[in-house]
Amino acid sequence: MDNNQAQQKIVLSAMKPSGNLHLGNLIGAGKNWLKMQEDYFCYYAVADLHSITEEILTKDLREYTLDLFCWFMAIGIDPNKSVLFVQSQVPHHAELAWVLNCFTQYGEARRMTQFKDKSLKNPDNINLGLFSYPTLMAADILLYGAHYVPIGKDQKQHLELARTIANRFNNRYSPTFVEPEGIFPKLGAKIFSLSDPHKKMGKSENDPKGVVLLKDDPATVERKFKSAVTDSETEVKYNVAKKPGVSNLLVIYAEVLGLPIKTAEKHFENKSYAELKEGVAKAVIDTLIPLQQKYNSFRANKENLAELLKQGSDKASFTARKMLSKVYRKVGFV
Repeated sequence: MDNNQAQQKIVLSAMKPSGNLHLGNLIGAGKNWLKMQEDYFCYYAVADLHSITEEILTKDLREYTLDLFCWFMAIGIDPNKSVLFVQSQVPHHAELAWVLNCFTQYGEARRMTQFKDKSLKNPDNINLGLFSYPTLMAADILLYGAHYVPIGKDQKQHLELARTIANRFNNRYSPTFVEPEGIFPKLGAKIFSLSDPHKKMGKSENDPKGVVLLKDDPATVERKFKSAVTDSETEVKYNVAKKPGVSNLLVIYAEVLGLPIKTAEKHFENKSYAELKEGVAKAVIDTLIPLQQKYNSFRANKENLAELLKQGSDKASFTARKMLSKVYRKVGFV
């Protein structure tokens, strides 16, 4: 890390490779990634260690991991400005997680809401990795001295635990870890399913029509927007309570073009729902095509991709190794 980087606040942002990225990821996270890259010194991690707490096929995990790495770059993450790496290629994450497990009380881990929710959804696979997921997440953050972590409301509890663990370790030994703070996404960035505007757009295979994947070709994008749920009225108006489907389309249009909602609403004034869907589809297609071209270029060049993966893991390991060595020394490991 050079002097300029050392003066910047550090951000750690990680995403789990558990499926194909979709429009909601691009709008909700992608824009924030780019802004953070300009404002902070950033570590971006493809958090593949977290993926195996749930059942996932070997070939799928490999593909999703490489895909996510390439999408990071296609969206605009510059490996020369930030550190982009795959979590499992930096073994210090797993090593620090073990130490942090020993500074986490059973009751604290048991209270994690996400563990309870996922245990209910998958009662046949309540594994220890799922239980200790938050301490691995804490290791991800604390290894790099991150001052800030971009999170949603569902991760707030995990961040608080990371702060508790850091504080406990610092008090027992001496100041070692930065106690991280959360950066919360701006309101309006949440994108809902095209087929059910009350449900967040996700990777569910049960709702393929409602999810616009970043890989979707123009014809598929047009078809999905054409079948988007609206309502029985005809006025294009932003009103989440009364017109959730129409409002979702206006949000998508505004977000991909970088416009205020009022401007998007004005653009479709006195136009039909069909024209709204067609206009939003075109805006999304025009946004996705250049991203897809960049993604395909990164994904196709295997030698360059292997070199970028190595560069990222080397940079991350350099920082992570120093922190882990400090922790080991303070704990008393020879």
